[in-house]
Amino acid sequence: MAQHATAGRRYLRAFVSGFFVAVPVTVTVLDRLAYVARVEGASMQPFLNPEGGLESDVVLLNRWSVRNYQVQRGDIVSILSPRNPQQKIIKRVIGLEGDFIRTLGYKKRYVRIPDGHFWIEGDHHGHSLDSNSFGPSDGSVFSALLGQGSACRRPDGPD
Repeated sequence: MAQHATAGRRYLRAFVSGFFVAVPVTVTVLDRLAYVARVEGASMQPFLNPEGGLESDVVLLNRWSVRNYQVQRGDIVSILSPRNPQQKIIKRVIGLEGDFIRTLGYKKRYVRIPDGHFWIEGDHHGHSLDSNSFGPSDGSVFSALLGQGSACRRPDGPD
């Protein structure tokens, strides 16, 4: 019986020490390297959520690459929403700093993108809260990068 109690304590001690190692490592990975996000809504159709409906695509967003990456046209990025800073939105980069953009309903028909900013839009025009609503996005609010031609996982099966 005493031997059983000793084995139980050993397992408990191993579990607790593993827990105190695993939690900080997991938090660091999610905070600094990458995180999984569910994409809701129609703004990025047909690339993300092609069928719409109640199911959402799940994507792996790369936080690490944002640090030294030169964002390019066509990249899909996650940014803090200018309308609700508690929410992140996923959009495609359409224009880079210095570009002239013909807008789809912004205050001005043509906009020159200022230094340090990008023009982002959803793929499903008219169903997207994007630069056409709030103007050029500050590059410093990018939180993660999905990238060009990246894959996502559909809840009903593989990509």
